[in-house]
This record gives sequence, C-alpha cells and structure tokens, in this order.
Amino acid sequence: MERADERLPGAGRMRPCAAAFVAGATARSRLPLDYSVASLRLVDALVDGLRKGGADRERARGTLFGLGAYVGEVLVRRAGGEWVDLDEEQRAYFGQPVGVRMPDGRIWNPVGKVHNRFEAGGPQESLQTFYLLLHGRARRSVA
Repeated sequence: MERADERLPGAGRMRPCAAAFVAGATARSRLPLDYSVASLRLVDALVDGLRKGGADRERARGTLFGLGAYVGEVLVRRAGGEWVDLDEEQRAYFGQPVGVRMPDGRIWNPVGKVHNRFEAGGPQESLQTFYLLLHGRARRSVA
C-alpha cells in the first residue's frame, strides 16, 4: 500500500513544484507571488481564504502543498536554505518527506507550517512571522 508522502515529490522537485504553483496561481489572477518575504503575508491570506471558504483539508491538499512549496522556496531564496529529503525519523516527526535545511543545519517544515495555518489559523501560525522569527537564516538574501 502506498503511503501519502510517497506520492509527494522529493527535494529535487520542490523548486519546480513551487514554480508551477506560482505560474498557475498568477495565470488566473495578478497575485504578487515574487518569492519575497512580504509575499508571505499573501500566503497567510490565501490559506485563510481556503479555510473560511469551507474547503476541507482533503480538497485543499494540492493547493496547500503548492503554498508550502512556495514558502519553502522563499526560505531557500531569501534565507540561504536548501531543500532536503528527510530521513525516516524526520519524516515521522514532520509528517512530510521533504524540508528545508538552513545554513546553521536546522531543518524546517514549510509544507507542514502551511497545513498548521490552515488547521489553526490565527496570527500564531503566520507564515510571514514564521520567516521573520526563523532561526538559522543567512544574514542576507540569496537569489
């Protein structure tokens, strides 16, 4: 039997996943998804809109994954992180097959963080605040 996380792409496919999500989202509307830290406020609003619109987690799964890939790509581009495939113990802890390793070696779970925002909402789960309070960021942006 196939586990749900086995259907998700590995670390090497996350950048293209984020790019495909941005292309699809911006083709329908003029969303400023430019991989900036400021754009994470828009991600917060998009996740909140899904929740308030009545989408259940299963129906929103693809969109939430795309938003998580986008958030992770912001960490990669702006904070010096890199996508990594998680080991078995990390997968069990995070509930995801991939994460972002920061320059200090810490692993973060942007896909899971988006899911948390969807489930709990509220300012304590803000993706923009997540980035701003993130430990292990590079001192300057990485393109």
